[in-house]
Amino acid sequence: MIERLKSWLVGYQKEKSLKPADEERLELLKKGPIPRHVAIIMDGNGRWAQKRGMPRIAGHRAGMKTVRHITRAADDLGIEALTLYSFSTENWKRPQDEVNYLMGLPEEFLRTDLDELVRRNIRVGMVGREEELPEHTLRAIEGFKAGTEGNTGMMLSFALNYGARSEMIQAVKWIIDDVESGKVDKGEVDEGLFDQYLYTSNLPDPDLMIRTSGEVRISNFMLWQLAYSELWFTDGLWPDFSRELFYKAIEDFQRRSRRYGAV
Repeated sequence: MIERLKSWLVGYQKEKSLKPADEERLELLKKGPIPRHVAIIMDGNGRWAQKRGMPRIAGHRAGMKTVRHITRAADDLGIEALTLYSFSTENWKRPQDEVNYLMGLPEEFLRTDLDELVRRNIRVGMVGREEELPEHTLRAIEGFKAGTEGNTGMMLSFALNYGARSEMIQAVKWIIDDVESGKVDKGEVDEGLFDQYLYTSNLPDPDLMIRTSGEVRISNFMLWQLAYSELWFTDGLWPDFSRELFYKAIEDFQRRSRRYGAV
């Protein structure tokens, strides 16, 4: 218990040690419009490791540290929701040892970060298909949900086993079932109702989508929800993505004029 407390205190001190310049910039950013929901495609872990002659798994471990830093930065800004594209429905095609490692990351994150998430009043959730996930991964996700269910602050969601096309097809099937059973009238089906059948039904649509690694595409991520999102791309790989770059993305968002199709 004493050792755990020491570890907690060290982590807390590191968490609070923002540079004065970062604190000043944070306050300036807060004076402008802040996106309610930021979604991030965390790309480049494998390339980051390969450039350093390390196994791809080392890149995922480094990427998990970036998750921690950016979660703090988003929470400090007062962002309501942060969704991280962690594992797509296509990622099962990767080497088995890499898949196994990725499926174990939620357990590791639960052990190391739950206390801080509770302290910061952050809630944790998941978007994606649970059916194919290993039991130990689901247990970790449920541990996060149970451990943070009383929190009322930022919603941190991990997109696991997620694919936007399959999400929309599943939503259509659920709507058909409810129409056939009489729960829903066909005339009631509109965009608002469709939203309620998506994995993200508890979240606002993203105002800003960020992708790292230099790829300029959205890769089957939130195809419906990103209809009017601002998109921001950077050549930097995810393990190198910093609070500084995150602030840059927010600054760029604040300079844009969002008209949603109006003049």
